[in-house]
Amino acid sequence: MKSKPLTIRAGKGALRYVRKHGFDVASIGTIAGASGGAKWLVLSQLDRAILSNLVPKLQGPVHLLGTSIGSWRFACYAQKDPIAAIGRFEAAYLEQTYSERPDIHEITARSREIIRFVLGDQGVDEILNHPVFRTHVMAVRSRHILATESRWLLGLGLVAAASLNLVSRQTLGLFFERALFYDARDLPPFFDLTGFPLQQIPLSPDNIEDAVVATGSIPLVLTGVRDINGAAPGVYRDGGVIDYHHDLPHSSEERLTLYPHFYDRIVPGWFDKKLGWRRPRPEHVDRTILISPSAEFVSRLPNAKIPDRTDFINYTEAERVAAWRACTRACEELADDFNEILEKDQLAARLQVL
Repeated sequence: MKSKPLTIRAGKGALRYVRKHGFDVASIGTIAGASGGAKWLVLSQLDRAILSNLVPKLQGPVHLLGTSIGSWRFACYAQKDPIAAIGRFEAAYLEQTYSERPDIHEITARSREIIRFVLGDQGVDEILNHPVFRTHVMAVRSRHILATESRWLLGLGLVAAASLNLVSRQTLGLFFERALFYDARDLPPFFDLTGFPLQQIPLSPDNIEDAVVATGSIPLVLTGVRDINGAAPGVYRDGGVIDYHHDLPHSSEERLTLYPHFYDRIVPGWFDKKLGWRRPRPEHVDRTILISPSAEFVSRLPNAKIPDRTDFINYTEAERVAAWRACTRACEELADDFNEILEKDQLAARLQVL
C-alpha cells in the first residue's frame, strides 16, 4: 500500500488530548514555523490548505512563532488575504536571480526587495491588527566579534560558537542574545524564556520589516540588521542560530501547537544540524502536533530532495527554477492529504509519537 504523503507526530500531551477528545481546531493556540530557507517551498501548498480550511475556524488569539523563513511565511499568514500573500512570496522566491558571483550585499538587497513585495502597501498594518493572529518574530542580537561584518572575524566567532556548542547549547549565550519581537496585544506562552539572554521588543510599524529581515539574515550569507527601532543597539541576525526548530515552550498548558515542518524531527539550534544526540526537551513539545512530508513522498520529489540553499550552487538558474516549480506542484499532494484528514476527521488515527 502506498504510504500517505504526510507524517503526523505529536508530543505525549497532544497525543493524549486528541485521542481522548478528538481534534478540535479551537484547541490550537500556537502555529510554529522553523528556519530552513528554500525548504519552505515543500510547505507552500500545505500552507495554502491550512489557510483555506483550518485558519477560518481558529479561535484567537493564536500565536505565530517564527524564525527565519518561518517568520516570512507568517508575514503572509497574518495578512488580510493570506493566500494571495503566499502566492506573492512563492513567486518572488522562485524567481529570485543574482549575478554570477553575488556578494553579501547583493543577496541582502534582494531579500529586502522580496519582503517589501510580500508585504505590499498594507501588509504591516494588517499583521499588527490581525483579529486572530499574534505575530512573534525571534531573532538574535550578536555579541562581541559576532557583531562584525568582517568575514574572517565573523567566521572565527562562528567556529568558536560551534565548538563550544558541542559541549553545551547554553554556551551560545556567550555569543548571542535572543531577541523576541512580539505582538503586545497578547503575550505568548514563550514570552519569558529562560536558558539564554533574552530581549523583548514590541513589534511596531517602525520595526516589523527589519525584524523579519533580521531573523532571516544568515551569518556570512546576508548582512545583519543594525540598530532596529525599539531594540537595544547592535547587529541582529538569523533567529535560527539559537532557535532553529524551536526548542522552547510552544504552547500554553490548555492549548495545542500546530507545527507544519519540513522534517519529522526537531533540531534545537543551527549548530546542532549534525548532532544527532541533540534533541528538544520533551516538555517543550508535549502539546505539539508536527506535520511533515513523509520520507516516501520526498523520494518522489525532483532530485529526491527538498529544495535547499545549495541548489543555488549545484544547479544552473534554469535547472533550479524548474526543480523548485516541479516541487511546489508535486506538493499539492500534501495539501490534498491534509484536507482529507480534516474532512474525514482522521487526525487522531494518523498520529505517531513525536
